[in-house]
Amino acid sequence: MTRPGTSRHRLAPAMRGVLDRIDRAGHPAMHSLEPSQARAAYEAGAGVLDVPLAPLARVEPLVIPARDGTGLPARLLAPQAAGPLPVLLYFHGGGFTVGSSATHEALCRQLAAMAGCAVVSVDYRLAPEWKFPTAVEDAWDSLQWLLRQADALGLDPARVAVGGDSAGGTLSLVTSLMARDAGVALALQLLFYPGCAGHQDTRSHHEFAHGFLLEKAHIDYFFAQYLRSPADRDDWRFAPLDGVDDSGAPRDLDGLAPAWFGLAECDPLTDEGIAMADRLRMAGVPVELEIYPGMVHGFIQFGRAVPQAIEAHRHAADALKRAFS
Repeated sequence: MTRPGTSRHRLAPAMRGVLDRIDRAGHPAMHSLEPSQARAAYEAGAGVLDVPLAPLARVEPLVIPARDGTGLPARLLAPQAAGPLPVLLYFHGGGFTVGSSATHEALCRQLAAMAGCAVVSVDYRLAPEWKFPTAVEDAWDSLQWLLRQADALGLDPARVAVGGDSAGGTLSLVTSLMARDAGVALALQLLFYPGCAGHQDTRSHHEFAHGFLLEKAHIDYFFAQYLRSPADRDDWRFAPLDGVDDSGAPRDLDGLAPAWFGLAECDPLTDEGIAMADRLRMAGVPVELEIYPGMVHGFIQFGRAVPQAIEAHRHAADALKRAFS
């Protein structure tokens, strides 16, 4: 709920209207629910404010084998049947605890249709049943599998991007680092308001802690489900901005794939996203950064109500088209 003294006046009018309607609905806060209940609530709400599902020529279920033999459900979405098509490997948001390829299907269809590329959206395993670093390992296993199977799927293994929103953005950054280390060249990192830092102590975390959809209590809840111990906060696989490796050194960012960032102005994660973009630039990585005024975390799935969501879809699709050209 909104609290006195917040920066609510900075919200765009359409965004303020969405948050007011959410407040009036009076649903239990996600952080008050058991994880299974939180997933069900998130699934039930997905699509209410999102754009309609774009029609596509290919919508196919996939199963991606993880390193322990588990089959990870995934969806292949493509605007045309003939290939080979460039492909975006997409990791959904949801604090590593909620969300799925189904909750993000409208967004992924939009990106496929607007960018003229295929999208493979992955159901990596969720916390608390699967703690860190399982989601990271699932993401990396998914990329390796996609590269091996690209030809058979009518996809171009030389034009592969990774992307995601929120926790999925974290997984994209980490997967990009792993790809760099393995000598795999990616076309782009597509990052909607990614989580980047291990400790939530920036100005935006304090300024937007309450009343802007993603609240401090939600972040604390998600991380309590996902992390094994406080030490995981300092692992680069959770915190690509300020985490360290086994030697205690931060990961260098040289040679990473170009990055496109789409951040929301009124989001606790904004400052760490900006800091991540700055670190990448300092390492010589080409970076495009868009900050959408008056938006909150999650806005890209509010396309029915918030025009800026459609604008962000277009910007992201344009970045993909440039990267794949």
